[in-house]
Amino acid sequence: MDDKILQIINTVLTNRGKKTLEVFNRDLRLRDDIGFDSLDLAELTVRIEAEYGIDIFEDGIVNTVGEILKKIK
Repeated sequence: MDDKILQIINTVLTNRGKKTLEVFNRDLRLRDDIGFDSLDLAELTVRIEAEYGIDIFEDGIVNTVGEILKKIK
């Protein structure tokens, strides 16, 4: 699952012309460490929902990669 999330994150980064990640850890913050803005987060949400059938922001703000993984599980 980690590889798929990394792929989704990198797709969003690529679509916005930003540098992709080679590896990530669960503590990476979506805004501060990865550099996502609100449009990036919206695309991330749509892509994760399409892949896993879950809205990661349904219960509130998600700040880290680890929080995304927890919601998916």
